[in-house]
Amino acid sequence: MAAAGQPKLIVKADAEALAQAAAERVMARIAANPGRIAICLTGGSSPKKLYQLLGSDAWRGKIPWDRVHWFIGDERFVAESDPLNNMAVARATFLDRNAPPDHIHPIPTGAENPDQSAEAYARELQSFYGAESLDPARPLFDMVLMGAGPDGHTASLFPGYPAIEESERWAVGVPQANVAPFVPRVSLTLPALASCREMLFEIAGHDKQPILTRLLNGETLPALRARSNGETVWLVDQAALPEGIRGGR
Repeated sequence: MAAAGQPKLIVKADAEALAQAAAERVMARIAANPGRIAICLTGGSSPKKLYQLLGSDAWRGKIPWDRVHWFIGDERFVAESDPLNNMAVARATFLDRNAPPDHIHPIPTGAENPDQSAEAYARELQSFYGAESLDPARPLFDMVLMGAGPDGHTASLFPGYPAIEESERWAVGVPQANVAPFVPRVSLTLPALASCREMLFEIAGHDKQPILTRLLNGETLPALRARSNGETVWLVDQAALPEGIRGGR
């Protein structure tokens, strides 16, 4: 699917079924690549059940940990040990017990400011990719996991902020967040996030119904503008789905 194409909407009964479907899609992307695999994780509440599944006895044995590298789409500019740190949550939930340490790629937050962190992470991504510019024919990531905030932000790309318009850099510092926690952020940009075979949004819970309604109505919020150069999928549970909308299975 081209970046300009419509996302594929898949509706599941509840958050548990949604996490199961997300895990199956992650595994399908892993199975499709016999070489080195790159998965870009997301923060927030939406992926926690997925991360718990990937670290469970039923799933972790299926993952070729020696071939998978784990990145993250955005980070709060706090210490790596801080409970607000997105990668710290993923590490504690499933990565540290399973992934080789050098296959975990957190955004470094020990720099002087978010811009310096963004520059350092962009250099790390470019080193991993082997080039300083992205080739549409060669995606950076096999899969990018995403969520949608109550204001329509995704990663740390907030509505109306200049970071959403960045077209050259791979990562940017975001000096102030639009929603809690109100700490500075570091975020990958739309072009970097688009460089993937699949972008997978997880949108679950009744509290997401208002923002999903706005997105489905075509409001040009960051979560709608974020599209993969490959396939974009919105995994949604029934609680988040606006009344009168039916999704594919």
